[in-house]
Amino acid sequence: MGTFIAGAAVLSCIFLAIRSMVHDKKNGKSLQCGGDCGKCKGCH
Repeated sequence: MGTFIAGAAVLSCIFLAIRSMVHDKKNGKSLQCGGDCGKCKGCH
């Protein structure tokens, strides 16, 4: 029973993390880009 509860907790954490990333992506945010092109040192 404890294994089931721990597994459910881990799966819910993974689900919430993925849902947050999808929500941020829809709002124009991403893990690679903070959206402030003036401070970007990656491409230019």
